[in-house]
Order: sequence, then structure tokens, then C-alpha cells
Amino acid sequence: MPGISLLRGKAKAAWNRFGGRRREISFTEKCTGFDSSPVFCWLIRVSLLGCVRQSMHLVRVIFAGLVVAALGVTTGSAQPAFGPQGAEGEPNRLQQWLVPSPDPDTRAHAVLFRPPGDGPFPLALIAHATTQNVLRRAQMPQPEYRALAAWLVGRGFAVLVPERPGHGATGGKYLEDQGGCDDADYAKSGRATADEIAAAAGLVRKQPFIRPDSMVVIGHSAGAWGALALASEDPSDVAAIIAFAPGRGGQANDFPNQVCAPHTLLAAAGAFGKAARVKVTWLVAANDSYFSPALSKQLADAFRNAGGQVDFRALPAYGSEGHWLPETEGGVKLAAPDLDRALKSRSLAPAKKR
Repeated sequence: MPGISLLRGKAKAAWNRFGGRRREISFTEKCTGFDSSPVFCWLIRVSLLGCVRQSMHLVRVIFAGLVVAALGVTTGSAQPAFGPQGAEGEPNRLQQWLVPSPDPDTRAHAVLFRPPGDGPFPLALIAHATTQNVLRRAQMPQPEYRALAAWLVGRGFAVLVPERPGHGATGGKYLEDQGGCDDADYAKSGRATADEIAAAAGLVRKQPFIRPDSMVVIGHSAGAWGALALASEDPSDVAAIIAFAPGRGGQANDFPNQVCAPHTLLAAAGAFGKAARVKVTWLVAANDSYFSPALSKQLADAFRNAGGQVDFRALPAYGSEGHWLPETEGGVKLAAPDLDRALKSRSLAPAKKR
């Protein structure tokens, strides 16, 4: 991975810069508990005596930045316009886009895939997973879900994969912060993610090559949790929601099958289901250690018992960690029959209130 070489290079440069005198540079193991493709983290510790000058320089830089912000001085150039940011490429006409977010100061990076031709195509939006760890979010590569996107393009969909604020290259405020483990506000975080999904889709749905109705939202983990919240907001132009292992707070403190405040998670699932107007296909692998099939079934039941429509499916175990299933070609192949069923049963007319 490019990030590995980059961080190792920086560590080596730091060692050389400080002359190799009584310096300690240590590396952690691979980060765990990250609801997306594996991300590697390193902790670089340098003794205080060797870092005084560097620390003082950092303080000056931070102070200067605060002064600039207080004076309202613009330090960068104007933000680029929304829309495509370059030519189409491969695979599947892959194109970089900038799309809106609920934060007016943050333009979300996204990738768009399309079938051949001029369309108009129905839109499928893939909402990615997240983590509460700020370092891991900053290191997060642009989510693409290429295997899932290719599967959807093969069925005639244009596919948008937006990177939400607080992640990777998009940066900005982490709007969907759930709070601490014991006092997590899962309903608030889900609604924030739903707002981010809607903001990103709003621009693309206005394009001439996109059908403005019958959008499908496919979420993964925290992205799927936001899709459940979106279902509760009566999105009249969303025809179907497919949720891969929806939830928040999984692998609490990096322990498999531990979830922060599960009772709060169940209550939020019920709140989403009470107002839901879109049918949800809920998929989870047998070996998902973030949100096990047993917990996922409880969450789906809470959503259904409150009034939501759910088709719950427990999929066979996949790989060493079933939570990554929607990110790989093999996982998408495993889920394909249920994905096909969800797409065929979607309503092509706007959802009606009950």
C-alpha cells in the first residue's frame, strides 16, 4: 500500500533528522475495529528532548493558523465547482466527482460509475462504513466498492460512491459522530449520515443521464445505518434500500462481538422503523464480528415491530471476517441472489405514506 511506504519514509526521516540520539520509534500492529477495508496505523514516539525544537515550530504554526482563522483571511484558492473533476476512465467509466454535503464548507469527494450509452440510468448510491477513530478516518482511502459497483452497472445502474465528511480526502467535520461508548447517540448519528446521503444524491439525480426517480441506496455498516434513518424520513424517490450489516458501535474497544450500548442501538432501530416508508433488505454474514446475525436479527425485528418493512437474510460465512463481504467480488457473488431479489421487488413508483 502507498501509505505504508509513505509513513515508513517519514519515520526514517524523523530518525535521521534527530541524529539517532536516544530516539524511540515504535510501530503498532494493524488497526482493528475499522468498519472498512483494513487500514494500517503506526504510532511514532520521539523523546521530548529531541523534539523541543520541532514542538515549538508546531506551536507557532498552529498559532498562526488560529490567527488567520480569527481574521477571516482566505489562505487557499476558491473551491472547485461541483460535478465531474476529470475524464472518465476504467473500469465502467469511472469518474471523480465533487458533490455537496450538509456542511457548506465541505465538498465531498465521490466516484461515479456508468453503463455505456447516454442513459438515463437509474441511480444506485453506495454508503460506506466508518470508524470513530479520527486517525483511521483520516487514513481512509476513497471508497469505491468496485465489485459491487460493477455488479450494479451490469444491471443498468449508474453508481455513485460518495466519501462523507470527516473521512480521507474529503476531510471536514465528522458530522455523524455518535459520541462515547456508554452514551452513544445512535439515532442522531444515523440521521446525520442520512442527510449526507441525500445531499450527495441530490446533485447527481439532476444530471440528464440519471433518472430522477427509483433510486436505490445500498449501505454498509454505518452507511447502512444511515440508510435505515433515510427510510424513516419518507424519501419518496427512493425505491429500495439494501443494508449490509447496519449498525454503529461494533467491535467496541476493538473486541469482536462487543457493541457499545446495544440497548440504545435497538431503541434507535425501532425509532427508524416507526416512521419508515421504504422496504429494507437486511443482509449479514454468519461470521460478522461487528454485528452478529443474532444481534442483527434483534435490530431488524425492532425495526419491523415498530412498523418498518424488512426482508432479513443471514448469509453464509464469508472469508475470515464477514463484515467485509460487500467490498469484495466473492462477497458480492455470494449476496447476488438476494441483491437481485431486492432490485426486482423495488417499487418503480414513488413511495406512498401509510
